[in-house]
Amino acid sequence: MVFIDSAGRLHIDEELMKELQDIKAAVAPTEILLTVDAMIGQDAVNVAQTFNELLDITGVILTKLDGDTRGGAALSVRYVTGKPIKFIGTGEKLDAIEPFYPDRMASRILGMGDVLTLIEKAQQTYDEKKAQALEEKLRKSTFTLDDYLDQLQQLKKMGNLDQILQMIPGMKPGAMKDAKVDEKALTRIEAVIHSMTPAERLNPDIINASRRKRISQGSGTKVEDVNKLLKQFDQMKKMMKQFSGPGKHKGLFGNKMKFPG
Repeated sequence: MVFIDSAGRLHIDEELMKELQDIKAAVAPTEILLTVDAMIGQDAVNVAQTFNELLDITGVILTKLDGDTRGGAALSVRYVTGKPIKFIGTGEKLDAIEPFYPDRMASRILGMGDVLTLIEKAQQTYDEKKAQALEEKLRKSTFTLDDYLDQLQQLKKMGNLDQILQMIPGMKPGAMKDAKVDEKALTRIEAVIHSMTPAERLNPDIINASRRKRISQGSGTKVEDVNKLLKQFDQMKKMMKQFSGPGKHKGLFGNKMKFPG
């Protein structure tokens, strides 16, 4: 498989557009994919229309589609060209390109979430053996701060947390506009837990005032950060206990309920 990546060009530059026509005539490509920046709004439609008229493109890659308000560009480009949007770019990293699913984009725009993409990201990230081990820990109430740290690290691997939140059903478009997830807070949590001894991670109840001070100094955080983490962890364990008893978790999600983390 050979990719020919042309330099970017404006659709109004006749000379460079003629160059693309010459390339098409010379190599007879099986696919001609146009990459369009979703942030340019109506211009994205004009660009797509002109390129399609001159080259008869086979599909579109729509980049910078990490905001649901830009979903309209996908609808417009598809309408004016009649050609499918095959991939979308949702970030700057290499793994931030994914196949385009019209129904999933529609669900995001309508505030219905995107559970399928969320599940796929989780499946790519989570180790099934770890998930089973975690479920067992939850049932036996032996969940520790080491497990908590492992779950946070798995979550970070799923990608941008703001984007993950937007895939949750009921999260309306724009609802997270001003509520950014502080990913630095996750880094602070990691630092705090790494500053604890194995015994403290296993049994946080032994962490008294002097230990909290030592942990905060070792992690470069405040004692308040340590207190906040311990409180959150305690609240989470209490919540998990409600669903960890035999059969208790079945009522919420049916008999096939699992705890992937």
